[in-house]
Amino acid sequence: MPHVIQNIFILLALALFAASVYMLLGRIIRDHHAESLSIVPVRWLTKIFVCGDIALFVVQGTGGGVMVTGNSMKTGENFILEGLFIQIIIYGLFAITTATFHTRINRFPTEASLDARSTWKSTMVMMYGISALIMIRSTFRVIEYIMGSNGYPLRNEWTLYVFDAVLMFGVVVLFAWKFPSGIVPEKARNLDTVDGSIEM
Repeated sequence: MPHVIQNIFILLALALFAASVYMLLGRIIRDHHAESLSIVPVRWLTKIFVCGDIALFVVQGTGGGVMVTGNSMKTGENFILEGLFIQIIIYGLFAITTATFHTRINRFPTEASLDARSTWKSTMVMMYGISALIMIRSTFRVIEYIMGSNGYPLRNEWTLYVFDAVLMFGVVVLFAWKFPSGIVPEKARNLDTVDGSIEM
């Protein structure tokens, strides 16, 4: 049971990383007034992908619950595998959305995107790096569960460190390297403006 609980927490942690990236894209689009360049309406962008994250949370959590209660280990593994496939599909769609927006804003730049102080280009590079790490990790997890408890990944601990721990550490490093502190929600910008006016 402790092993199952530990594994579920490791699996679910990725959804939180992904949610941070989903929110970041929406803020980049809004910050650069490029709503018309997104293939998904910006007001729905984060909601759609985060809802997908919640769905895989539920599916994988259900699988973990089934495994912990001991009702059926195989059924629990199937739930988790379905959650991993959902994760890959959702993140794949997000990657397409991101790449399409990037192509469009390069072709039809907005005034804000041409500002020399803008860091959107380096932030997009950071997002691509994180996306690649997440996709590699998710694919490894799918292979791990398909091969089962007797498969090579589960019988050799080094695979977990290399294809999970190291990759997720890489995600943290990339976020720390290019943390998008300059990209803030519109409400926060408006609040700063109001505060500045009051101080004056």
